[in-house]
Amino acid sequence: MVLPCQRSGTERKYFGVLHANRGITPTLFAGGPEHGILARMKLILPMLLLLTSAAFAEKKVVAPPGAATGRPFSPAILSGGTLYVSGQVGRDSKGVYPEKFEDEVKLTLDSIGEILKAGGFSFADLVAVQVYLTDMDLFEKMNGVYTSVIPEPRPARTTVGVAKLVGKARIEITVTARK
Repeated sequence: MVLPCQRSGTERKYFGVLHANRGITPTLFAGGPEHGILARMKLILPMLLLLTSAAFAEKKVVAPPGAATGRPFSPAILSGGTLYVSGQVGRDSKGVYPEKFEDEVKLTLDSIGEILKAGGFSFADLVAVQVYLTDMDLFEKMNGVYTSVIPEPRPARTTVGVAKLVGKARIEITVTARK
């Protein structure tokens, strides 16, 4: 808030600016308070428009061809240039989980790769990964497959041990990608 404080000369005007945490401070505006406020609004308005446009970015469902429908979630959501992929597990098209854990990890990553591709992304676009394991002793095996698929520089990653996942899944992975 700008408050008139004093006037000095004919070319320059001093005004006080009311700050929430500092009280009133004298400030020089070349053309009076109107000029200062307008100048600030010209700077602030584009920033506000940019922030609100990102906040209200359109959401688009992304699903690979043949993805199951009618589920209570989307395979992925594209919003504001960022792709948010739902947690994926490593079962085949018939719903069967492989016996070998490394094959389950590979199927999980293959499923994520299909969703990324459907959204116009690749593993190189990943910025964050969350891995859920039912047995943390499987961490090294997961890491072996993960590092063979995910390119450098690898995204930020969190790995968490959980008590149970859907069905017989031993791993679930969710990712965020951005170009």
